[in-house]
Amino acid sequence: MSESDHIDINSLHNTVLRETENDSLLEIKPNFYRNLSDFIGNLRKQEFEGVENKIKETMIEMATELTSLLIHIRLEKISSSNDYDVGYLLDEEKFIIDSQDEQNERTEMILSATINGKSKFLESLAENHKIKKIVVRFLENVDEIVGADLEKYGPFKVEDIATIPYENAQALIAKNIATKVRWED
Repeated sequence: MSESDHIDINSLHNTVLRETENDSLLEIKPNFYRNLSDFIGNLRKQEFEGVENKIKETMIEMATELTSLLIHIRLEKISSSNDYDVGYLLDEEKFIIDSQDEQNERTEMILSATINGKSKFLESLAENHKIKKIVVRFLENVDEIVGADLEKYGPFKVEDIATIPYENAQALIAKNIATKVRWED
């Protein structure tokens, strides 16, 4: 990491301060969040005792809160204005915005179908969503289940990973029997 990419608690604080004091989205180095993640990760790995450990924990807490503040401020600026420089968006922010755009498109699709009397489309959409497959990791043993798509799944053991219909996965997740696996993680 070059000296200009170096992040410490002071540079993080200054970045957040500059972002809060300015109405427009500011330019930040493209690898900022990755460097920030390295900084916080390295802090967490350090082992101290006594007062030094309390200082480290306080620095981690400060860095965490400043990071959260920075992300929320930048996303608020992005969502409240169409007049920002797209080149100033960091890849991680683009990832967030992409999901928000998809949510807006889905909302408009449902709204349009509802007000235009396309109930068959809505029924088809709902049914397809119920049987859409998602990946889960099992936290408990589970006997064979019949999926929303009427196919049989399982049995499953603790730590098994499986692709099952959304509706079944949501029921298992709600009962803390399984957890969704996110491949981006």
